[in-house]
Amino acid sequence: MGLTAGIVGLPNVGKSTLFNAITKKSILAANYPFATIDPNVGVVTVPDQRLDKLQEMYHPERLIPTAYEFTDIAGLVKGASQGEGLGNKFLSHIRETDAIVEVVRCFENSDIIHVEGEVDPIRDIEIINLELILADLESIGNRIEKISKKLRASKDKEDKIELDALEKAKSALEQNQALRSVDFTEEEKLAIKSYNFLTIKPIIYMANINEEEVSTEDNDHVKKVKEYAKKEDSKVIKVCAKIEEELSQLEENDKKDMLEALGIEMSGLDQLIQATYDLLGLSTYFTVGKDEVRAWTYKKGMNAKQCAGIIHTDFEKGFIRAEVISYQDLMDCGSELKVKEAGKFRLEGKDYLMQDGDICHFRFNV
Repeated sequence: MGLTAGIVGLPNVGKSTLFNAITKKSILAANYPFATIDPNVGVVTVPDQRLDKLQEMYHPERLIPTAYEFTDIAGLVKGASQGEGLGNKFLSHIRETDAIVEVVRCFENSDIIHVEGEVDPIRDIEIINLELILADLESIGNRIEKISKKLRASKDKEDKIELDALEKAKSALEQNQALRSVDFTEEEKLAIKSYNFLTIKPIIYMANINEEEVSTEDNDHVKKVKEYAKKEDSKVIKVCAKIEEELSQLEENDKKDMLEALGIEMSGLDQLIQATYDLLGLSTYFTVGKDEVRAWTYKKGMNAKQCAGIIHTDFEKGFIRAEVISYQDLMDCGSELKVKEAGKFRLEGKDYLMQDGDICHFRFNV
C-alpha cells in the first residue's frame, strides 16, 4: 500500500545504526552530524507466524510477507525550520511518511559526540518537536487570510470547515501542541488532509540504550521519555541499536539463541515493526495457493471491494464477491475442504468489512 515510517532524531543518537538493523543494508553510520544526507529507504517485512503455518500447509512456490518502507532521514538540528543544518530538505522528507519513529539517545558514552553537548532526551525531543511545529505554522502561513477572503465572497461550506480547522490548528501550534493531539472532526481532518502536516502524524519514541542495559530496569533517561510520551498518548520502545544490528546479521535460530542469552523475548526491531503497523491502523489478509502464499496490508475499516483493489484495480472495478475463510478456522479444521464441510466457508459482498487474518479469493469480471 506504499506506507512509510520515517526514522528521525538529532545527529548521533543511533538512527543510522537502527536503520542498518531494520533493513540489513549497510549505509553510512559515522560519528559526526549529517552522515546521512539523502534519505535511505528500506523495505521492511512484518513478522507474522501465520505465514509460516500457511507455508507448511500449501507448500507454495513463493512466500511473500506484507511489507512497508522505513526511511532513514538525515539528523535534525535546532533551527531546521529556518534552514539550519539540512533544514527544509529534512522536513520535506518527513512530509512524505505516514508515521514518525523518533530515536532518542538514552545512553551515556563519552566517545560519541552529542550535538547539544550532553545527553538530555527530553530536550532532544522538544528540539525536534518544536521544529516540526514551526514548520507546520509556516505551512499554514497566509492560507487563513486567503480562505477568509474567499469565504466572505462565496459563503462556501467547505471553505468554512477548512478555515475553522486551520484556525484550530494554528491556535494549538502556537501553544506548542502537536496536531496529533488536537480533537479535529472528521470533516476538519478531511479539509486539512492535503496540507500533510508534520505534527499530525502518529509518533513512536525509540529509547536507544547501552548494551548492558537491555535486560535491566529502565534507566533515568528512559523513564523521562516514557513520562513525556504518556502525556501525549504515544508509545515508547526501549532498544539497543547496536545489539539490533548484530541480531539482524544472524540466522533465525542463532537470533533466538542470542535473544534468550540476553533475556529478551522479542527484539526491539520486531516490537518497532509491529508497533508501527498497529500505529498506522493496519491489518493483514492472505491469499493462498500452490503458486503463492501472500500477506496483504490494508487499513482497518476497509471493505472487501476496497481490499480487492489492493491486489489490482480491475479486482475492485469488477468485484463480484469474496470467498472468505478465517485463518483460525483453517488451522482448527486442517484444510479448506474441512472448513467447507464445517459450514465455515463464507461468500461475502462488497460491503463486508475485512477482518485481520481473513484468507480470501476474489471473484471479479471486467
